Amino acid sequence: MAAKLSLVTGEQPAVKPPRKLGKHGAHLWKTVLDEYQIEDAGGVEMLASACQALDRAERCREAIDNEGEMIRTKAAGPRDHPLLKHELAARSFVVRTLQRLGLNMEAIKPTGRPPRGLGWLPDADD
Repeated sequence: MAAKLSLVTGEQPAVKPPRKLGKHGAHLWKTVLDEYQIEDAGGVEMLASACQALDRAERCREAIDNEGEMIRTKAAGPRDHPLLKHELAARSFVVRTLQRLGLNMEAIKPTGRPPRGLGWLPDADD
């Protein structure tokens, strides 16, 4: 019985997010997976959570932009918009999660021979 053959293009298989993402989260998902190879269940879940947090931060930002950074209350007068702290917390979660995934390191590079060192190297015989 002949084995089935498949075309190898050199591209990673597309990993689908485990949950629905918004525009900003989906863009982060695609960008990260274009540059890094994340296939383990824990890494995929962490990335999905970061993408969801980015969507939440952007929704907070839109509400803040529409309502203003300061709001007026009857009792206390002007105060900071309550969503400011939630936006900051969501963005902080995204950055920490990406760092914990090791995505602040150099991205995957094409396979090839590493460059040789330049300059003079002392002989081991001396």
